[in-house]
Formats: sequence, C-alpha cells, structure tokens
Amino acid sequence: MQQLLSYIQTHYAIGAAALQTLQQALTKIEFRKNDFLLQEGKISKHLYFLEKGCVRGFYNVDGKDITQWFGFENDFVTSFRSFITQTPSAEYIHVVEDAVFWAIDKEQLNNLLKTFTEIEKLVRIIYEQYYIRLEERYANAHFKTATELYENLLHNEPHILQRIPLGYVATYLGISQETLSRIRAK
Repeated sequence: MQQLLSYIQTHYAIGAAALQTLQQALTKIEFRKNDFLLQEGKISKHLYFLEKGCVRGFYNVDGKDITQWFGFENDFVTSFRSFITQTPSAEYIHVVEDAVFWAIDKEQLNNLLKTFTEIEKLVRIIYEQYYIRLEERYANAHFKTATELYENLLHNEPHILQRIPLGYVATYLGISQETLSRIRAK
C-alpha cells in the first residue's frame, strides 16, 4: 500500500484524515496470469491501483481480440465507462502477468468523494490522465502508420515490447502479427 500512498502524494497532497479513511477503504487483491479482472457484460464495480504486474484492456470483435490499452505498475485501471455509469462493460480486462491491486468499490469511493474534497480532486486528476491517454491512443490509431506506431512504442514505451506478448502488441497496433514481424525485421 505504501507504493499507492506515495503515488497519491506525488500527484496531490491530501490530508491525514482523508488518507487514513482512504487506506481503510482499500482492499488488496491478487490475480494470477491469465485471470480476468473484468469480462464483457459484467459491471465494473471497482477502481484498481495496479501495484505489480500488467493487464490489458480488449474488446472481442467478431471473435477477434482487439487490445485497446495496457496497464502497468502505478496505473489506475478499470472499465471507466462501466465504472462511472455502472452499466455492463463492453471490454475485458485480462491479467497478463501475476498482479497485485489495491481496490476501492464505487460506493466507498462515492462516500469518500462526498466527505473529502481533496479526494474528489485526486479522482478528477486520475480521470483527466485517463482521458489524455485515451485521446493520444485515438489520435495515434487514426493518424499514424503501423511503422510509426511501432517506432513510437519502441522509443516511448519499450516496456510494452519487453513485457507484452507480440500477438497482443499487434492487435494494439491494429495489424497482424506477421506485419508486426516484418516491421520489426526492418
């Protein structure tokens, strides 16, 4: 939990009472490689802080998995649309490596937001960071070639290529695994 608390304090200093109440609301959860944090059709009832491991968010389109995002240490993960609206998720969250999370359920979080304005500001920052990543992902997918996307990963996020199976990376880039192999060979 210390990793989460340090992360929070670097992004927004919150008071001792809010921090203590937040700590009491968090639950440590561990998942094994290939477990699902969330499956399509289920409601995302928790916001998770990923302390250790990695996950991927994907959609199943006509029987094919299409990876939309990856989460690593110090990321907040959930199906944000499902979590915020409390409606069934259209996405899956797959555990790629054994993972340790700190979870807070929607009701507990809402109570904290009502009680502590500094936690409300912290959650707003988390949502803003998610939105920025989403917008970058959208722009990259629509305005860059597969080679440019791969080079971007290679230079800006090499940990993805080191930790994620290439099949998942290919679907993330919107290309076949064979095309990814050709790009990597150049």
